[in-house]
Amino acid sequence: MTTDIDENAKTEPLLDRRDERVTHAAGVGDNVRAFFNRVRSGDLGSLPVVVGLAIIWTVFQTLNPVFLSANNLVNLLFDCSIVGVIALGIVCVLMVGEIDLSVGSVSGFASALVGVLWVNQGWPVAPAILAALGFGAVAGLVYALLYNRFGMPSFVSTLAGLLAVLGMQLYILGSTGSINLPYGSALVNFGQMLMMPDWVSYVLAALAGVIVFAAGYRTAIRRKAAGLSSRSIGGLLLQAAIVTVVLEAIVYYLNTDRGVPWMFGLFVGLVVAMNYALKRTRWGRSMSAVGGNREAARRAGINVKLIYASAFVACSTLAAAGGVLGAARLATASQQAGTGDVNLNAIAAAVIGGTSLFGGRGSAYSALLGIIVIQSIASGLTLLDLSSSLRYMITGGVLAIAVIVDSLARRSRVSHGRA
Repeated sequence: MTTDIDENAKTEPLLDRRDERVTHAAGVGDNVRAFFNRVRSGDLGSLPVVVGLAIIWTVFQTLNPVFLSANNLVNLLFDCSIVGVIALGIVCVLMVGEIDLSVGSVSGFASALVGVLWVNQGWPVAPAILAALGFGAVAGLVYALLYNRFGMPSFVSTLAGLLAVLGMQLYILGSTGSINLPYGSALVNFGQMLMMPDWVSYVLAALAGVIVFAAGYRTAIRRKAAGLSSRSIGGLLLQAAIVTVVLEAIVYYLNTDRGVPWMFGLFVGLVVAMNYALKRTRWGRSMSAVGGNREAARRAGINVKLIYASAFVACSTLAAAGGVLGAARLATASQQAGTGDVNLNAIAAAVIGGTSLFGGRGSAYSALLGIIVIQSIASGLTLLDLSSSLRYMITGGVLAIAVIVDSLARRSRVSHGRA
């Protein structure tokens, strides 16, 4: 029996990976058996969230046929982009086994800072956005200093940051409490109306299939050179074809209405870039190693403090970026920005999507899948004209199930000698 292992396993001595060395290319049957073997051993991947999303969509579509209409899905993509970018930062800190409770406040202050500098102070919009992102990076550095230098738990430091940054947001907005951004400006158009041309969305959907094949082929070549089982070219082509056809069909359906929002395209681009960084770079492997076993990572020569600092900075910077997108979407910077359930939804999206709360395991795509689940619940309940209290209860239930599945999968991996 052959088991699939991560291509970077040879560079990750901290992870106990077991494999059988073979020299043949795995066929379709071998791939199917390997998939079920991974599931039995606790490596569920994105399977639970995909199944859950299919159930959610089926239920809401049955209750209200408008749910899967092109117009509603376009609105869903807009709403996913804002908290999704914030959740992408949460993935980074969860990977190293930490947490950031201030992402909502950081996003709210970033939106307020853009409004103050751009509208009240007369700055050009680009420097105002850079200042907001810079604030996010500085906030992450402060958390890293408190953690690395003084040993302050991230739960405490970021909770203190939540309160302090929220106070700063209220202070700079002043007695008015809100600032309207210039309607019709490039930033507001980007957040509300800017769509990809049809041909661009079709090309990007096809490009996704090409990337899937290229990445799989690269992995197969490396595994074959190492004497490990590798996927056949036919299997890779079939996978790439399925991805391309599905994405092209989705794009076609969205283009029957307004099309694919550029803001969602930006979010997906950040997800792809972050996934590459986490899976294909030394930094990403170090993140997994530190989250899995900090002391073992230190003994392996990894600069543990630097990895923690990079995780906090990435999280706060992406939170600030989410705040800028939120201001663009609402065309305003207000005291309500970043408050409410932004914090909880960002954290829940990362966990529901498959990033482990225990550290050392996660994917940038978990932010994408998780936020689609959360926004689907919110959209479905809104269309049914049901109370927001149900949204909180259902989202909480889904989050609890995700953590239970993660805990059971972790226990299964331990029993199979893979944790």
